[in-house]
Amino acid sequence: MELHDLTALEQGDAVCRGEVSPLELVEHYAARADAVGAFVTTTHEQARDHARRLAGAGRPDGAGPLWGVPTGIKDLHPTAGVRTTFGSAAYDDFVPDASDDLVLTIEAAGMPSLGKTSSPEFGSPCYTEPDVAPPSVTPWDTTRTAGGSSGGAGAAVAAGLLPVAPGSDGGGSIRIPASCCGLVGLKPTRGRVSGAPMYGDPTGLATPGTLARTVRDAAALLDVLEGRRVGDPFWAPPPTTSFVDACDREPGRLRVARFVAPVIADVDVHASSVTAWEDASRLLESLGHDVEDVPVPIPRDAVADFETCWSVLTALSPAPPGREDRLRPLTRWLGDLGRQVSGPDFGLAIGRMRRHAAAALAALAPYDVVLTPTLARPPALVGELRDDADPARDFANQKAFTPWTSAWNVTGMPAVSLPLHWTDGGLPVGVMLAARPAEEELLLALAAQVEQAAPWHARRPPGW
Repeated sequence: MELHDLTALEQGDAVCRGEVSPLELVEHYAARADAVGAFVTTTHEQARDHARRLAGAGRPDGAGPLWGVPTGIKDLHPTAGVRTTFGSAAYDDFVPDASDDLVLTIEAAGMPSLGKTSSPEFGSPCYTEPDVAPPSVTPWDTTRTAGGSSGGAGAAVAAGLLPVAPGSDGGGSIRIPASCCGLVGLKPTRGRVSGAPMYGDPTGLATPGTLARTVRDAAALLDVLEGRRVGDPFWAPPPTTSFVDACDREPGRLRVARFVAPVIADVDVHASSVTAWEDASRLLESLGHDVEDVPVPIPRDAVADFETCWSVLTALSPAPPGREDRLRPLTRWLGDLGRQVSGPDFGLAIGRMRRHAAAALAALAPYDVVLTPTLARPPALVGELRDDADPARDFANQKAFTPWTSAWNVTGMPAVSLPLHWTDGGLPVGVMLAARPAEEELLLALAAQVEQAAPWHARRPPGW
């Protein structure tokens, strides 16, 4: 067994016991070839320097279980002294002077960064095919997308290039790569992770989260990221214990709501997604939980309000002056739509979206968790969803691929994609569980229970 075969927590434990050093871990991962389009920019030398500083200072009191374990930073997060492109050719030479809060938090936790993981332009599409880097692909079939927008992070973790990685999720951007890459993808509650210092999303849709190979690894990185900052406009109440410890709890007998009808698009759901959902339902029942069918809790007319907010968010990410022609057709199209929305209309759309969220939360309040598929089909071929000649068609293709994920961004609920099914051809298919706001501990307890109970063949493809 090689170092990258260990879970992130196992690697952290090996560092704690002195069996491997942070520098040895950095060197091991730096030597692995990126054949999946995981990184836009590598920072191996900076990671080596960070690892040496960790070794020189020694393990501090109160160090977390991931101290000394390397990771990467999504290319949407400004990182001081490191090229940060935001997935856009318009920023292909941009080097920030300062890091954002997520980057500083990861550095302070003693996790050296091996580089900037790939993102599509401004994190908008659900595929990762930026002009500044090769497409991010799933290692299970490198002709197929790793998803997006945290596609580079997902590809890196699935291919053993990183043990665990942060992502961000405004409409499914953590859970989509998790499903495409056979990973655990955790989007936390709105406000669980601070958006400091920029607070660039006035809609509350987006949040950082985690991608990992196991539920416990995903929880451990959330322990690193979570926390309120002075000035946060909203925040989640602190957990009663660490999220890792929550994975060891018995969740008790839960009421599980389930639905399979798409939320945001009229699309035929692939048989593999339905099978994964049905198998997960039976597994939950076998664990003693009550599974009940419910109507889709968000009306179809909420989609227009989400799209209004999404287009305005895109318009809030302009190119530097004189570089507008370097933006992708999809970005220009969405940005133009966003600039056509007046301030009052934007405010009204946010209000309607929050009322839709409140109605959905009320409808789901009797249930502890909600079960849906993650995606409508297995990973798409590279280029299959993208349509530069017709950005409206591109956007429609994305909605058809991801007809459930954005619902939980609207409600602010925590949600996790779990790799519980594989097609006969060895492609991963995720299922998604969501919990009430601020109930990550319950969600993780259930996810860990499901992960433990799932048959081995359901968690890895044939021949793994």
